[in-house]
Amino acid sequence: MKRILPLLYILVFPITILAQSDSRIMIEEEQIANRLLLYAVNVSDDDLDIMITVEGTNFRQSKSKPRVIRIPSLSKVHVHNLMLDKKLIPNYTVHVTVNDSLSRRALIKPATRIQIDPVKPITLYVTENCANCDSLSEHMANGKYKFKLHRLAENPEVKKQLEMAVTGLDTITRPVFTIGGHLFKEIGTYEELLEALIKQEE
Repeated sequence: MKRILPLLYILVFPITILAQSDSRIMIEEEQIANRLLLYAVNVSDDDLDIMITVEGTNFRQSKSKPRVIRIPSLSKVHVHNLMLDKKLIPNYTVHVTVNDSLSRRALIKPATRIQIDPVKPITLYVTENCANCDSLSEHMANGKYKFKLHRLAENPEVKKQLEMAVTGLDTITRPVFTIGGHLFKEIGTYEELLEALIKQEE
């Protein structure tokens, strides 16, 4: 299934553009000197193929024929360049065609792994006697979702606040989580965290 995403805007300074017609792909910008780099960000769990074209004035770009580019799941890929004139403000439209069916001819470019915001924010509190917090936090750092981490031994003020809600905090050997403001003391693995997230989203 293909979807064409028209994006029309005037550039004043580098901004992030959300591809609203298909929330799985976002377009981000990065300006370096007189170059504007466009990135496609895939926030879905599926690999996608896209084709990007840019039309407008007050910039230059390659005249090569656009190619289908593979955007892996949860990844950011550099997909296009615009050459800017410092004296002019570019006015342009970005068209992105998204294809669920992956092509063998798709261009494979370097991709940067990303994390996305969960539906409800996650905070991990590492207790002083936690047996598996380091391995769990490492798993989360390589996982899908962004999260905040507080090591209670290094944050006495945070620990003091948490002690008002959790009795016997110094004896707990598991991590303590808050998900969307709700407290969880029984989550011990990454899989259990994902299950708790799903229940919170229901």
